[in-house]
Amino acid sequence: MPPRDASELASRLAQRAEAVCRRYLSNGRRQGRYWLVGDARNAPARSMFVRLKGSDSGKGAAGKWTDAATGEHGDLLDVIRESLGLVDFKEVFDEARSFLSMPLTTNEPKDRQEQAGPAAGGSTEAARRLVSISQPIPGTLVETYLRGRAITALHETGSLRFHPRCYYRPGHGPTETWPAMIATVTDLEGKLSGAHRTWFDPGGFSEAHLGRAPVDTPRRAMGELLGHAVRFGCCRDVMAAGEGIETMLSQRTVLPAMPAMAALSAARLSAILFPDTLRRLYIARDNDPAGHGAMTTLIERTSAAGIEAMVLTPRLGDFNEDLRLLGTEALRAILRVQIAPQDVERFMKVAA
Repeated sequence: MPPRDASELASRLAQRAEAVCRRYLSNGRRQGRYWLVGDARNAPARSMFVRLKGSDSGKGAAGKWTDAATGEHGDLLDVIRESLGLVDFKEVFDEARSFLSMPLTTNEPKDRQEQAGPAAGGSTEAARRLVSISQPIPGTLVETYLRGRAITALHETGSLRFHPRCYYRPGHGPTETWPAMIATVTDLEGKLSGAHRTWFDPGGFSEAHLGRAPVDTPRRAMGELLGHAVRFGCCRDVMAAGEGIETMLSQRTVLPAMPAMAALSAARLSAILFPDTLRRLYIARDNDPAGHGAMTTLIERTSAAGIEAMVLTPRLGDFNEDLRLLGTEALRAILRVQIAPQDVERFMKVAA
């Protein structure tokens, strides 16, 4: 019979603990009754130990692990989730059942799937852990990537971080690792609610792929995202909002003092939450149907909230295309005529 809940599935994995470790913690090795590895994400070191033999439950149970460096601990379901970079618990559940040669959960009753664990909480925690093990961007491939896209406004970019070997799981095939930009998604109070990953090609930047890794989906988000955003600067009464990180950083090249937020998609842009202090919102739309739809929805929402909305429209597909292909001075001219006169002096960088 298939396991009824997560604890039963973890117990079955524990019966094959060494086989689990050899597959998902391949950078480790067995030493006596333990499997030693760097961490649950399969880093090559020896601070984490997994008990391979032990009781069925309680203290000393097989399959339990502890990371001596961080104090983290868990079971083999956590190992599968962390080593593969999975977000939804159903994905973890299905991966574990696949390992155990069990049927997938697609047709299981909804209430049984819900017993496995809350996906939202797990995904936010996964985002928090990813951000915590990444590093500041100065001197990293993040800087190289952004400068390759003509972005020089790197002030107030503490929301961006770098991970040299971030897990990427393709639709088919084994999990890969690529260097990645990790963007912290936060709520209005600055609390982390998710993360966004952009995987890079370590071979360098080219116009063909704009520096992104040659994978099917080089950008993915995780966590609780709706209403939240990647933020640059502290909003008071005026701010700009758009879809992409690169779009908003391009705008800040010529509007460096204007706070900005990247919602990461058109759908999420239309649902952003407004700070209580906001009085004017610049909507940095993309020149496509999705961008038009987000703009329309945002204008309706800002009007209802008593917030003035002003639309910023690129000449090409988005503001990063304008910056890369037309240049800084052209972008300055494009934006200058679209923002309120009082905001030109307040926010726009004067040409040297």
